[in-house]
Amino acid sequence: MYDLPSEDPEEPDFDTIPPLPPRETLPTMYDLPSEDPEEPGLPDEFHNLQPELLSRTFSLDGYSPQDIFIGTDLNLYYDVRHSQWYKRPDWFAVLGVPRLYEERDFRRSYVTWQEGVNPFVIVELLSPGTANEDLGETQGREEEQMGGRGDAETRGRGDVGTRGMGDRQMSDGETLRIPSTSSPPRKWEVYEQILRVPYYVVFSRYDDRLWFFQLVGGRYQEQPVASEAPLIWIEELQVGLGLWQGEYDGISRLWLRWCDGDGNWIPTDTEVERQQKEVERQQKEEAIARASQAESQLETVALNLLNSGMDVDRVAQLTQMSVERVRQLARVR
Repeated sequence: MYDLPSEDPEEPDFDTIPPLPPRETLPTMYDLPSEDPEEPGLPDEFHNLQPELLSRTFSLDGYSPQDIFIGTDLNLYYDVRHSQWYKRPDWFAVLGVPRLYEERDFRRSYVTWQEGVNPFVIVELLSPGTANEDLGETQGREEEQMGGRGDAETRGRGDVGTRGMGDRQMSDGETLRIPSTSSPPRKWEVYEQILRVPYYVVFSRYDDRLWFFQLVGGRYQEQPVASEAPLIWIEELQVGLGLWQGEYDGISRLWLRWCDGDGNWIPTDTEVERQQKEVERQQKEEAIARASQAESQLETVALNLLNSGMDVDRVAQLTQMSVERVRQLARVR
C-alpha cells in the first residue's frame, strides 16, 4: 500500500472545494412561481391603492431609492428547506438591496436565500378572512373582547399561531420555532420567528385601527399607538406612520401614510411636482406684480418731470422710457 497512491489525483478533493453560492445551487425567483393561480385576486381596490400610497411616500435619509426594495402583494419566499412555501405581504420594505434584481431585472418575487437580507418592516391590511393570520397571538385577545369562547392562551399562540411549527433548542439556550414538514407556518410565525422582521404593522380600514408590533427579545411586543401623527415612530429609520385624511386617486378617506417626526406628511412625486408648479406660479405672479409696480413708479416720475416743464425727449432719456410712451403720458396728464 506504500507504493500505491492513496487517492486518485484526477478526482477532486471535496473537502477542500468551497460550496457553491446559493445563486448557483438553490431556486431563484426565475424558478419559483410569482403567484398562485388558485388564489383569488385582491379583496378590494383599497388593497391596491393603500400599498401604492405607502410606497410613494416611503423616503429615508441615508438611503438612495435605488438601495431600497419595496414589495406589494408579492410572493416572499422564506424557507430554503421548503422552497415552495411563501407569504404574500400587502406591503414590505427591504433596506440595503438593489431596487432591481441583480441591478438589472424587475423582481417577480422576493427570495430571501438569494437576497441575503430580510424585510425590515411589513404592513398588512386587515381583512375579515385574514384576521387570524394578520394578528397572530393577539387575535385571542380580540376574540375575547368580542365575546369569543375559550381561554386566551388557547386562542392565542397555543392555537392560532402554531400550525406547522416545531421547537429547536439553540446553542445559546434560546428555543427557535421552525416550520415542520407537514404544513407551512402562519404569517405571524414567519415574520416573527423565521424572518425576524423588526417592525410589523397591521391596519384595519373598517374601523381605521392600527396595531404596531416590534421585535423585542425574539418576540413581537405590541407597542403603543400615539393619539396624533406620527402615530407610529420607527427610531432606526427616523420615519413615522400616521392616518392622513385626504384624497388619493380620487378617493377621500383616512389613509395610512408615512410622515416625519413632526407629523409632516411625506409628499408623493405627484404632490412634489404640483408644489413646484404652485411655487413657480406664485413666483411668476410676484415678478409680474413687481414689474407692474416698478412701471407705475416710473410713470409717476415721468409725469412729474413733464409737469415741471421738461420736454418729452429729455424725460425719455432720463427715465429710459420710449419717446412714444412719454408722449402718451404727456397727452393724458
